[in-house]
Amino acid sequence: MNNEYIQPDNWSIIEEGFDPKHVKSSESLMSLGNGAMGQRANFEEHYSGETFQGSYVAGVYYPDKTRVGWWKNGYPEYFAKVLNAPNWIGINVSVNGEILDLAKCNKVENFIRELNMKEGWLSRSFIATLQNFIEVKVETKRFLSLDIDEVGAIEYNVTPLNNDTQINFSPYLDNGITNEDSNWDDKFWDVLSVNHEHEQAFIVSKTMKTHFYVCTSMQTQVSLNGTVLKQDITINDSINKISFTYQNHVKKGDTITLTKFGGYISDRNHDKNELVSEAKKALKKVSELGFDTLLENQKLAWSKIWDKADITIEGDVAAQQGIRFNIFHLNQTYLGTDARLNIGPKGFTGEKYGGSTYWDTEAYCIPFYMATKDQNVAKSLLEYRYHHLEKAIENAQKLGFSNGAALYPMVTMNGEECHNEWEITFEEIHRNGAIAFAIYNYHRYTGDYSYIPEKGLEVLIGIARFWHQRANFSEAKQQYVILGVTGPNEYENNVNNNWYTNYIAKWCIDYALENIEKIENKYSSDYTRIMHKAKLSKAELTQWKDVADNMYFPFSEEKNVYLQQDGFLDKELISVSDLPKTERPINQKWSWDRILRSPYIKQADILQGFYFFEDHFSKEELERHFDFYEPFTVHESSLSPCVHSIQASKLNRMDQAYEFYLRTSRLDLDDYNHEVEEGLHITSMAGTWMSIVEGFGGMRIVNDKLSFEPKIPEQWEGFSFKVNFRNQTIKVNVCKNQTHFELEGDHELEILVNGKTIAISPNNLVTV
Repeated sequence: MNNEYIQPDNWSIIEEGFDPKHVKSSESLMSLGNGAMGQRANFEEHYSGETFQGSYVAGVYYPDKTRVGWWKNGYPEYFAKVLNAPNWIGINVSVNGEILDLAKCNKVENFIRELNMKEGWLSRSFIATLQNFIEVKVETKRFLSLDIDEVGAIEYNVTPLNNDTQINFSPYLDNGITNEDSNWDDKFWDVLSVNHEHEQAFIVSKTMKTHFYVCTSMQTQVSLNGTVLKQDITINDSINKISFTYQNHVKKGDTITLTKFGGYISDRNHDKNELVSEAKKALKKVSELGFDTLLENQKLAWSKIWDKADITIEGDVAAQQGIRFNIFHLNQTYLGTDARLNIGPKGFTGEKYGGSTYWDTEAYCIPFYMATKDQNVAKSLLEYRYHHLEKAIENAQKLGFSNGAALYPMVTMNGEECHNEWEITFEEIHRNGAIAFAIYNYHRYTGDYSYIPEKGLEVLIGIARFWHQRANFSEAKQQYVILGVTGPNEYENNVNNNWYTNYIAKWCIDYALENIEKIENKYSSDYTRIMHKAKLSKAELTQWKDVADNMYFPFSEEKNVYLQQDGFLDKELISVSDLPKTERPINQKWSWDRILRSPYIKQADILQGFYFFEDHFSKEELERHFDFYEPFTVHESSLSPCVHSIQASKLNRMDQAYEFYLRTSRLDLDDYNHEVEEGLHITSMAGTWMSIVEGFGGMRIVNDKLSFEPKIPEQWEGFSFKVNFRNQTIKVNVCKNQTHFELEGDHELEILVNGKTIAISPNNLVTV
């Protein structure tokens, strides 16, 4: 563990004591979001120490021109940046003329910062002695409203402790912000107007190139000991910034409070010419409710989320805190209310990686959203890719593919590839497979087939065409091979016949063929429409089948395992246990050349395939491959430990399963990879949920039934979770020696428990 300052707590992330070394990490860990916007946990008041200021508006991005050392044909022209939006939370505070700045105070005592995950708010309190020896107590609370998702609220309290004091508040909006992650230090925002009306202020700006229009707004008021003050304010504005100044003489022991509402109105949801008027409406709505009522509504909204999504763990606070931390940030990032959005790998917590959509959504996130929300949320994520199909076809065309072959982007904002590392952009093509697998996974879990004839089959056809063209026939092997790829394990680039890539390519073709036949037989009008649109012939289908039936998979007879890729056994096979800890993580200590020549695996390739296609392999095969590959896996991808936890549970290796669970659930809380200050690993958090529900809970779909094989780590007294399965909610409570099942629904449901059929009916407890 690299973070040891976060206090153990079932429902909160708590930091006690002010340490400048922790500021940027805490800014990530305690980030806020509501699906429409988000912000890092920056201080409201001025802070001159090291900080990473970040506020973000969902769906608003900038196409930063690609910067590479050597241009190659086919490179994406830009790398989409998650944009640091204008800052609305800022409040300068002066105490007898001295700016409150924790980096410069004589003393900071009783510092506590808390992210309350149960209720969805961030608070901070401390006692500061300034250089002028005035001592003040500060208490703040803020949240981003789930109900009115274009607005957030701040309550900022200052109490002088040792003298009557002049306390001045200067709340502001600031458009003079920059991105931490920028290729050329371009100017991303163009300010169109700065104006104010009474105690409201507005900055209207637009992004360069993409021309998103955004109004950043605030409304403020000051109260003394709970009584609102009517007073004159001083207004200062410039081309990028506007601030109000409230001047107040405050007696020792009295509390002066600034209440600030603010947020973003964008032309993604409103007419660009009506942004200020829409901002006024939003501010009017929240100000009429008031801070306290809005906060109560926030608590209620989060209670509804937790009712469906919570996982309880008895007897292990670290494990409990970890899973709730992951569930909380997943819901802050994406709630399914806007089908145009997706789940970015950093969410609203940082800017690294760029883009909003990776294959992580299909491979890791969809199961979480299917089981904890209405199935239409997951369906929206599938439709997101359908709406980008034409762009995927264009992406493939740029690389020389034809006839409607589709290559979905590794990273995207609008369907167009915007990642510029060639070994990923051009070679990590396995992402296509995850998109097809998500369609299959959605159907088998929800029982809803309607998406496939309506939209999904067109996606499957484009993907199958890509794999057909990407494979080539090897005369030497007399089989089809796929050359020059990077698998999920990014520590092996430009390899031939990555097993996972070849296997999922074959499966994609087979699955597309299966669904074409099914739709031909049962959905004739959809079949006719799709065949005409895709210009798909029986002869082409025969060619696909030849590729799928004759795909090559590297295998070692000596080791009796499938190989990561053709050359894996040519490496010097030194296990991770023989690697000095001082050389970890290798991605920060070794040259890339050394990593590529090593046997070390960033994340599972073979085991990822065994996870997706578990029913294709025996338990003995899984065990053999787990034993061979796990010793070479360094888990330096956030997506790795969860898959290993699930498979260790399957193999009844509960100590390993628990260790991997802790690593995935506390990856950011404990800063395993020494990088949490850059932002959190949002998409891998869904893997944490899977490691409990699919790992310890053993949840699968078997013969069209929900199936469980519950196991419990010895460190736990029990755990429970709920899943929404085909519009009924099943609560599973796993104890040491038995498991309880409850059904919230309207009709009896048959499930499998350890292979036996069990009937559960609404509101009746069944114990197994």
